[in-house]
Amino acid sequence: MDGIDHLDLVVSDLERSLAWYRGLLGPLGWIRTAEIEGERGERVVYLGRVGGRGSVSLRQQQSDAHEVPYDRYGIGLHHLAFAATSRAAVDATAAWLREQGAEVESGPEEKGYTPGYYAVFFRDPDGIKLEVLHRPEEADLMRAVQSLGERLAALEQRLSG
Repeated sequence: MDGIDHLDLVVSDLERSLAWYRGLLGPLGWIRTAEIEGERGERVVYLGRVGGRGSVSLRQQQSDAHEVPYDRYGIGLHHLAFAATSRAAVDATAAWLREQGAEVESGPEEKGYTPGYYAVFFRDPDGIKLEVLHRPEEADLMRAVQSLGERLAALEQRLSG
């Protein structure tokens, strides 16, 4: 298997959510848009990365079967995480969220999930929990380890000398 191709989200107000998700995802490089007609004739809008794989689609709800705001501990999606290219991009996302009045659950901050994991957790207009995170590449981690090693050696030299 080569990964997830797309994920469809059902929202209570398609136009509101389209504007919100475009504002959220555009700065992260998700600027490709495509539309299809869903199996019930509904408008489905896909937002994806240019040259990248994967997309998120939005479609208008057609049922009142689930509570709003969305209960992430019921059957279904717990949360959806989007990767950012840098910590600065996570910080910029958090600033945008606060400007929008979005509910920010936590962050941006480092989490202990993997070395350097830096994330902000928040909710979309329907209460769906989302995350934007930066996880450094191995080369980034190697540079950080090297820098820390150099600083440690300098401190040890000062203490012994």
